[in-house]
Amino acid sequence: MGDFMKKAKDFVDRNEQKVDQGMRKAGDEVNRRTGGKYEDKVNKATQQAQRATGRQSQQGQQAPPATGNRGQQQAG
Repeated sequence: MGDFMKKAKDFVDRNEQKVDQGMRKAGDEVNRRTGGKYEDKVNKATQQAQRATGRQSQQGQQAPPATGNRGQQQAG
């Protein structure tokens, strides 16, 4: 398991912006599909994931939460 974690950390270190963007997009998609019903929980989970990858502590600031679409329905 240690080798996998090292590889995962190396990937995150090399692709910080992509990983951060992916986490935000995933949170946005969950919020869209649930109509924002769990937006607070999704945003908290997104922030915890960013903290776990070191994105918040490295930047010295809180990463922006997933935006969500509370009250908005999208076609599709």
